[in-house]
Amino acid sequence: MERAAPSRRVPLPLLLLGGLSLLATRVGADVAMEACCADGHRMATQHRDCSLPYASESKECRMVQEQCCHNQLEELHCATGINLANEQDSCAAPYSDKASLEATFVKRCCHCCLLGRAAQAQGQSCEYNLMVGYQCGLVFRACCVKGQETADFAPGDIGELQETAKISEIEEEQEDPYLNDRCRGGGPCKQQCRDTGEEVVCSCFVGYQLLPDGVSCEDINECITGSHNCRLGENCINTVGSFRCQRESSCGTGYELTENNDCKDIDECESGIHNCLPDFICQNTLGSFRCRPKLQCKSGFIQDALGNCIDINECLSISAPCPVGQTCINTEGSYTCQKNVPNCGRGYHLNEEGTRCVDVDECSPPSEPCGPGHRCVNSPGSFRCECKAGYYFDGISRTCIDINECRRYPGRLCGHKCENTPGSYYCSCTVGFRLSADGRSCEDVNECNSSPCSQECANVYGSYQCYCRRGYQLSDVDGVTCEDIDECALPTGGHICSYRCINIPGSFQCSCPSSGYRLAPNGRNCQDIDECVTGIHNCSINQTCFNIQGGFRCLAFECPENYRRSADTLRQEKTDTVRCIKSCRPNDVTCVLDPVHTISHTVVSLPTFREFTRPEEIIFLRAITPAYPANHADIIFDITEGNLRDSFDIIKRYMDGMTVGVVRQVRPIVGPFHAVLKLEMNYVVGGVVSHRNVVNVHIFVSEYWF
Repeated sequence: MERAAPSRRVPLPLLLLGGLSLLATRVGADVAMEACCADGHRMATQHRDCSLPYASESKECRMVQEQCCHNQLEELHCATGINLANEQDSCAAPYSDKASLEATFVKRCCHCCLLGRAAQAQGQSCEYNLMVGYQCGLVFRACCVKGQETADFAPGDIGELQETAKISEIEEEQEDPYLNDRCRGGGPCKQQCRDTGEEVVCSCFVGYQLLPDGVSCEDINECITGSHNCRLGENCINTVGSFRCQRESSCGTGYELTENNDCKDIDECESGIHNCLPDFICQNTLGSFRCRPKLQCKSGFIQDALGNCIDINECLSISAPCPVGQTCINTEGSYTCQKNVPNCGRGYHLNEEGTRCVDVDECSPPSEPCGPGHRCVNSPGSFRCECKAGYYFDGISRTCIDINECRRYPGRLCGHKCENTPGSYYCSCTVGFRLSADGRSCEDVNECNSSPCSQECANVYGSYQCYCRRGYQLSDVDGVTCEDIDECALPTGGHICSYRCINIPGSFQCSCPSSGYRLAPNGRNCQDIDECVTGIHNCSINQTCFNIQGGFRCLAFECPENYRRSADTLRQEKTDTVRCIKSCRPNDVTCVLDPVHTISHTVVSLPTFREFTRPEEIIFLRAITPAYPANHADIIFDITEGNLRDSFDIIKRYMDGMTVGVVRQVRPIVGPFHAVLKLEMNYVVGGVVSHRNVVNVHIFVSEYWF
C-alpha cells in the first residue's frame, strides 16, 4: 500500500481571511482592522451570535467585525462537527432544528472529517483533490494527518517519505495558492491556527482551552467549571472536548428513559405486555395499566374480578331503603317493602304511618271530660281530673275556688305591685320601670331610647338627664332643649382667633384676610402664603419675586458694571437673596483695586410688634474667620444708608468660631413700612479696608401679624 507523505496539522478554515486583509490594505489601517476583527472573534466566542449591534463608528470596522464574527462562528460549529466525527464516528447530533445554519456547518465538517479518517485508514493520500471546496479539503486533510500521526512508520520509509515530501512541495509551489500561509499544515498550533499577516495566533476547539505555551490545548472539565447544562437529578460526566449528563436514579416500573434523560410512561396496552383476560379491555395509566371488563352488568348487580354479575342485596347495602313501619325484602336485581300492621289496646291507637301504637290524649279539645274549673291531666292509656293552677279544691262545695296569691304571699311575688286575677295574678311597675321577662321583677326603663332630649341624654335609675354637646348650654325653661353659645361674644372671645371670629351653631370659626394668608392647622392663627414658592405671583421674567407677610414684591436687581450674578441665585422664584460678585475685565486696575467684592440684595419681612419691649435681632452677617485672630484682618460692620429714625443698629458678636454682625430693630415700626438698609462688612488690615461686602436689605413691615 502506498503511504502518503507526512504533513503538518491543518487549521480550521478561515474563508474570509484573504478578503479581510485586502480590505485592511485599502483603508490603510491594519492595526485598527485587526482590533475590529478581534472584537468580531470575541463576540462569536462569548455570545454565539453575530446579529448583535456593532458599536464602532467606522463602516469598514463594522464590516470587518461582522465577517470575522461569522468566520469564527463557522470555525466553532466546524470544531463541533470534528469532535462528533472523532468521538462517535457518526454525524448524528441532537439538534432540534436540523435545517439551521449551525446544523449545516456541523454536519458538513463532520462528513469531511469522516472522509479524511477513512482515507487515512485506507492508506490514501491526505491531499484532497475533489472539487468540494477549500474548507472541506482543509478539514479532510486535518483529520487525515491527525490519523497518520498515530501510525507507526518503518525506518526504511523515511527516505521515501522525504522524497515524496519534496515532490509535494514542488507541486504545492506551482499549484497551491496558500503556499506562503504560515498556518499551512497546521503551523505550530495543535488544533486551530490563524495567520494575521504579522503573527500566528493559535486557538482551540470548543471544549478545549489554550495552555500557557500558546500552542497546545487541553480538555476543559465542564463538570468542574460549572459550564454544563445538566438538570437537577442528573450527574455531569466529563468527556474529551465535551460532557454528557446521566440520571442519578432510574425511572421506576412502568416508565422508560428517553434520549434526553427524561422518564416516559410505557403504554402496556399498546406494546402488548399487559395480562388482561380476553373478556377484559386494557386501559393504560401513568406507570401502570387497568383491566376493564367488556360485559357491563344491569342495575342491581355488581361485577366481580372475573367479570361475573352478582346480585346486590339492597336491604343490607343501602341504609333504611324502606320507610318506617315497612320491612325490606331482597329480590333478584331489586327489593320490595312490606308494611307492618300492629294491634293496639284500650287508650291507644295506631299512628298515621301505621307502624306503632300511640297514647290517646283524652284531654285534647274540644272534649272536656273533667268539666269547668278542673284540669284534665292525660296519662298513658287513661287520664285524671285536678284543679287548675291558682285554684284549690273545696271539700264542702266540691268545686275549685280561686286563690288570692297577692294576699297569701305579700311582697314575695312581685318586685313592685301585685294584682290578683282568677286563677292567677300579675305584677306591675311604677313610673320609670317596666316588667322584666320573668313577669315579676321590675327593670329600669331607658327613656333615652325615645330621644326625649334635643341633643344628649343620660339614663338614670327610674328617670333620665339631658345634657348638651360642646358649644351649647341647657335651657333653663324646659331642661331638655340645648341653646347655642356665642363664643365670639364671650369676654375671652377677642383672644380666640388671631384675626376674626365667626360664630356658628355649636362652635365658632376663625378667618384670615382675603389675600396673602391662610388658616393655620390649629384653626385659629393665620399663616402667610409664600406666593413666590407656590408660583401664584405675577412677576415678570426679569424680576425677582420676594415673599413678605401677607403678599409679595416684584423687584428687579441688576448687577452694576464689573459685577456678575452668582450662580446660586439663578432660580429667582425660590430665593430671597440676589448676590453679585465682582468680575473685572482684563487689565482693569481700578476694578481690581476696588475693595468692594460682593453686592447682595436680600429681602426681610417683619411683623408689627404689638408690645415692643426689647430689641429684636433680625439680620445676621457671618464672616468665616477666627474669633480672636492674631495677625489677621479686623472685621467692621456698619449701616451706611436707609436707617430712618435710627430704627436699627448693628453690633459685632463671636459665635461658633465666626465673627457675626447682628442687625437689631431698636424702635417699634408700624406697618406697612418699606426701608432699604445698606450694610457693609469691611475687612481692615493695618487701618486700610482690603475687602468689602455690601448687603442691601429691603425690610418690609406688615400691617398685621397673626
